[in-house]
Amino acid sequence: MTNIWRAGLQRGGIELRHLLRNGKELSGHLTNVVVVLLVAAYVSDDVPGTRTPMAHLMLAGFAAYLLFQIGLINLPQTLVTEREEGTLLRLRATPGGIPAYLVAKCLLVVVVAVGTLAVLLATAALLVDGPLPHGPGDWLTLLWVTTLGLLAVVPLGAAVGAVLPNPREALALVMLPTMGLLFISGTVFPITSLPVPVQQVAAVFPLKWMAQGLRSALLPDTARTAEAAGSWELPMVALVLTAWAVLGFLLAVPLLRRAARRESGSHLSARHRKAVQSGALPS
Repeated sequence: MTNIWRAGLQRGGIELRHLLRNGKELSGHLTNVVVVLLVAAYVSDDVPGTRTPMAHLMLAGFAAYLLFQIGLINLPQTLVTEREEGTLLRLRATPGGIPAYLVAKCLLVVVVAVGTLAVLLATAALLVDGPLPHGPGDWLTLLWVTTLGLLAVVPLGAAVGAVLPNPREALALVMLPTMGLLFISGTVFPITSLPVPVQQVAAVFPLKWMAQGLRSALLPDTARTAEAAGSWELPMVALVLTAWAVLGFLLAVPLLRRAARRESGSHLSARHRKAVQSGALPS
């Protein structure tokens, strides 16, 4: 187990260095931050029933969505692409290769997600008077909600990436449900403005609880009157995110191992020939 963690952390460090040298990929994460800031800059109303700016609620919600997106959109796409390139086939022959691979991806996603969150909150505070935690308790809440939220979505993203068919279909298959969750989880507007059945559906998934936990850290206590229960429900936030984290880890490792077992040199060659014939790769 020690060797697995060491190999995973080493691989994760290598992937982080490659990411920092890839300007195109870095600019994609920064573009998301710019879009969020532009939207927040044009929102001027208050949250109904409170004196909290609606822009602050949206910034807290979009902060949760960016964490969710990195785990459940970016990560599955990366996994599917690397599976197509033969990475899982090589890992199959490496002792502890799959768990170490998952550790590396967790490290990569955590660093990218925390970095993106820090950039969003800092630039929002400077440019559009965005919210920040007001005391040590709020900073602690921001830390544990972010940590549990990533633990909930990263393994789940790895499990999703293990079963998606190919990179060309991965984005379409993952984007639609995640965009749906964006609009029903209280990230764009107060969740109390949605029908009760929609609120109940949103409560099953981690994004709603990630957004609620971040609102508790970033918004004043008076804003909790706009929550469905009239409070932040932090114990429930912790419980739901922990349950999703456990479920994700239970699914991710066996699904990645299954995907690796199904890989073979002939399958890899066949996919390559098909990509060349379709024009996706040069001959």
